[in-house]
Amino acid sequence: MKVTIKDIATICGVSAGTVDRALNNRTGISEKTREKILKTAKELNYRPDYTARSLVMGKTMTIGVVLFDLYNRSFAQLLNAIELKARELGYFIYITLSDKNPENELNCIEHLVNRKVDGIILFTVNKGEQFEANLSKWGIPIITIFNYVSEKWEYIGIQERQAMKEAVDYIASKRYKKFIYISPPLTYLGKNNIYTQEERLNGFYDGLKSNGITSKPLIIKNSEYIKELDNITFSQDGKVAIVCATDLYALEVMNYLKEKGFNIPEQVGVMGFDDIDMLKYITPRLTTVKYPIDEIGRRAIESMVNKINHGHFISTPLLNYQIIKGESI
Repeated sequence: MKVTIKDIATICGVSAGTVDRALNNRTGISEKTREKILKTAKELNYRPDYTARSLVMGKTMTIGVVLFDLYNRSFAQLLNAIELKARELGYFIYITLSDKNPENELNCIEHLVNRKVDGIILFTVNKGEQFEANLSKWGIPIITIFNYVSEKWEYIGIQERQAMKEAVDYIASKRYKKFIYISPPLTYLGKNNIYTQEERLNGFYDGLKSNGITSKPLIIKNSEYIKELDNITFSQDGKVAIVCATDLYALEVMNYLKEKGFNIPEQVGVMGFDDIDMLKYITPRLTTVKYPIDEIGRRAIESMVNKINHGHFISTPLLNYQIIKGESI
């Protein structure tokens, strides 16, 4: 039989309210009484009834998260930061993965709503009026990260376009004249929400223009981007820079170049974006754009909990970034 607060109260000779104060570490009771109640609860193997508790409190102390997947190391870092901050603030995390599929994402959101989460942190691939109407009907706090939806929805991210523009500025300062840009998600342009990737591509073009680079860049959108590189002749005449929309693509490119015997960075330079933690094990050290992935996770949780408890989000300006000047450029 499940032990209840009333059972503990009867054994200890106190009221149910006193037991509740002891179990939830609230004031209003003596230390002796608190210790007696906690000792009894432990002996009886008491477990809180979270369903009943949520009915009383009006919240479940849970927050849902919708991400693409965990293959990208930056997503794993983000999730870890979210979970640690949530736990610190007394919340549990429900994780769902959309696999970048718009329909799967909608199912993930509905699943979380049906589980009565208090709010959702959303890295979306959906967009448009119908999608926003769908979000609105749930009547639940939502914070979007990375892929911007509209001004109606709270957003946490960085200045993606400016960051990539400055990355190209740095590459151009090293006298690279020919550019290749790799971003397979661009195949979904006009179909799904790929705001982050669009902004990075626009920043790439901005950088070429501001540095007077007139040679037409090769834009590779194919998921088989390594095979695409097989069709390119790299020579010592006119250094080539391969700019990748994420570090994962950049690492694959570097492996390919090493296998083919090309010299990095003298013959071919490589630029990434994310500064994932595994880069410390890679030689040469990848030049990349670093942004505060942990900070994005922490701020998302802090803002969400503030909305749940006080009715409003914590205003968060776009976060800073940094060009990591590695050895691959």
